[in-house]
Amino acid sequence: MTKKTINNKLIFNIEMDENHVPETIEWIAENQENSSCKAVMASIWDENQKNTLRIDLWTKHMMIHEMKHFFVQSLITMSDTFERATNDTESANELREFGKNFGKKLGVLKSEK
Repeated sequence: MTKKTINNKLIFNIEMDENHVPETIEWIAENQENSSCKAVMASIWDENQKNTLRIDLWTKHMMIHEMKHFFVQSLITMSDTFERATNDTESANELREFGKNFGKKLGVLKSEK
């Protein structure tokens, strides 16, 4: 029996100014329309080095309040990914709570009364 391999591509096109600062970021995924964004953070696990490689890009049009919101949402959604990957609900909830508290401190999330 032959296994069928499925390949997909995710492509980022970054247009930069003369100082190498991103002007626009466009991402393309197979079977989806092109989309633009103001920021992207990608973490890549290097199994040999036992280390995380990062790609952090944002355009000069990304406002500080948007970056704060982006970080808070990233923290909270990372907790969801962590829970799915490890089945460690308790630790995922700790990370989720940290993200929510951080968001409240930054003024991105409203405090519950």
